[in-house]
Amino acid sequence: MSMYKIILADDHALMREGIRNLIDQADDLKVIAETGDGTELLNLLKRTTPDMVILDISMPGLRGIEAAREIHCLYPKVDILILSMHKRQEFLSMALEAGASGYVLKEDTGEELLHAIDQVRHGRTYLSAKLASLYSNDIISICRGNHKQHADPLTHREREILKLVAEGHTDRQVSEMLFISFRTVQRHRFNIREKLKLKSTADLVKYAIARGYVSSEH
Repeated sequence: MSMYKIILADDHALMREGIRNLIDQADDLKVIAETGDGTELLNLLKRTTPDMVILDISMPGLRGIEAAREIHCLYPKVDILILSMHKRQEFLSMALEAGASGYVLKEDTGEELLHAIDQVRHGRTYLSAKLASLYSNDIISICRGNHKQHADPLTHREREILKLVAEGHTDRQVSEMLFISFRTVQRHRFNIREKLKLKSTADLVKYAIARGYVSSEH
């Protein structure tokens, strides 16, 4: 079997080191790059093509769920495996909806992580055994594709702007950060509200948190 190339994305260096050492013990697996930042992950993908990305949900720059959406959209042949501390069903559902083919907990064993990689590599969906025991009926429904899909109607630029707005930046600050005009930011905000049927900034923030664009700490 040919070498299966993996990029690691986790903002904890010790976690990445442990995963890399585990993976490198396998003859047909190889970590080709790693990063602790979601935005840098997308930049890495412009320069190199892995078979799989293993990423955490909580990362600076671009959060894991949003990064997964971008990867799934731009690089549909790249497998996505989430490695997270979060057990809540909403994170699991969002991860699978975003295009992830597997969800493993950081408290799981190294053996289970390798098993998850193998399952996803062969076109299967893998979910942590601990999550399956917590959400057995829901997990079965999700794996079978019976859960209701909530496709995000926003464009990449609109998601960028929504993320910055939800983080508390003003329209003027957003325009400076994205190098676009103030009027363009306002137009995008209007389009976002129209698409989502939301009127207030507070509702936009709630939506951004629910979609995993930003942390609820903002």
